[in-house]
Amino acid sequence: MTNKSNVLIIDGMALLFRGFFATAFTGNFMVNSKGIPRNGLFGFLNYFCNAIETFQPTHVICCWDMGSQTFRNDLYKGYKSNRDAPPEELVPQFDLAKDIVSAFQVPNVGVVGYEADDCIGTLAKQLQADHKVTVVTGDQDLLQLVDQQINIAIMKKGQGNYDVFNIDNFYEKRGLTPAQIIELKGLMGDSSDNYPGIKGVGEKTALKLLQQYETIDNMLADKDNLTKGMQNKIEQYAEDLEISRKLAEIYTEVPLTFSIEDALWNEDHSSIHTFLLEELEFKNPERWLDKLIMVKVSE
Repeated sequence: MTNKSNVLIIDGMALLFRGFFATAFTGNFMVNSKGIPRNGLFGFLNYFCNAIETFQPTHVICCWDMGSQTFRNDLYKGYKSNRDAPPEELVPQFDLAKDIVSAFQVPNVGVVGYEADDCIGTLAKQLQADHKVTVVTGDQDLLQLVDQQINIAIMKKGQGNYDVFNIDNFYEKRGLTPAQIIELKGLMGDSSDNYPGIKGVGEKTALKLLQQYETIDNMLADKDNLTKGMQNKIEQYAEDLEISRKLAEIYTEVPLTFSIEDALWNEDHSSIHTFLLEELEFKNPERWLDKLIMVKVSE
């Protein structure tokens, strides 16, 4: 056990998108009397409150993307270009989700030109020396951040199910070190983020290469001993390999101003109760807030 505080960093985009699509397929957008869809907010509240109930943090932070364009689009024009615009019913829920977080007296963190992942990585690295950090997300890219005092809790199907990765169990779970996640994605690319890697190299081949060579640089240094087919792929897709490795790496030096004191978990839920009841017209805020009564904040 440690006397250090327990900081929970929440990937706001992951929770909101998951909450929206969990109900959107039924066509029930939970529109209130003001014409505002609330289904994503309903799911967000479920996941947000469950994370706090589960991990019992002393401090809570929520990170967000700030628009679709980031420095990675300058590096590679096709980055995430395969993604559709968010559904129109989701669009008004972005700002309202941030309003919910503010009503909990939890700081919203996001910086234009960077992804939420980069803000999460920057905060985690800044805080790890003096705090235990747990990141709640559905994004496997964040696994590269696992380190001493930094755990990544991947949301699984259903509510309250997490696959928690830490420095002690990571290799057993993935067969790689956290830093090798960057190398893995450099080799195989990422179809969801739309960057290429080496064409024809899938996860199985990439894992085998990294387990043999540890890094892409070591593999390139021993290129002559690779199969002729792999040598040809490396030569043909050398630029794709290099740019993919850059795109895969979370940037951990985002210029953000942050004070950990602002993130201290507050047990006064009067503001959020009023906001949920009067502004969003959720009839039973206690369904969420009662779960948080037993959250113990240690000094």
